[in-house]
Amino acid sequence: MVTLCIGDVTGHGLESGILMVMTQTAVRTLKEVQEIDPLRFLDTLNRAIYKNIQRINSDKNLTLALLNYADSKVSISGQHEETLVVRKGGKIERIDMMDLGFPIGLDENISAWISHVLVDLEPGDGVVLYTDGIPEARNIHKQFYGIERLCEVVSQNWDLSAEQIKQAVIDDLREFIGSQKVFDDITLLVLKQQGNIVHDL
Repeated sequence: MVTLCIGDVTGHGLESGILMVMTQTAVRTLKEVQEIDPLRFLDTLNRAIYKNIQRINSDKNLTLALLNYADSKVSISGQHEETLVVRKGGKIERIDMMDLGFPIGLDENISAWISHVLVDLEPGDGVVLYTDGIPEARNIHKQFYGIERLCEVVSQNWDLSAEQIKQAVIDDLREFIGSQKVFDDITLLVLKQQGNIVHDL
């Protein structure tokens, strides 16, 4: 099984960075003890992070998507931006994650809010994950890049490799932004199944 996470901490700076490092460590620890149930994984992660946040008297929290891939199936859970499931021909299914979890570190017990969806992947299918810095990036005219444009670029380039798809999105985003300053982090993860192998970049 392959486990992937993407998250976004509130705010910027040292305190937010510390929370992300704590989260990365907790995720790796849960992987080392081979916790694969998404509800237990996210619930345990949240309790550990929540107690650390209280201990350091912080008001930060984070969104976090958890994906477990095995045997051509991907389990998607947690609360984050939409997960894009892309089919072989470039057709995109947008999975709303608002009802699949709760922000990590905001409340001590989030088990009642955690759920997951299971998606079958055929050869040529894949998944795209991103942080809000992509759709919320603006150009000099204060226009947002938007999720629709992201989907369009991914769909048009889906016949390429995962690396090339990622680069096509980044190139298009840079062209859109132009000389405008970037105010948020930009993170993009593209996974594409080829046969029984998933390539992630």
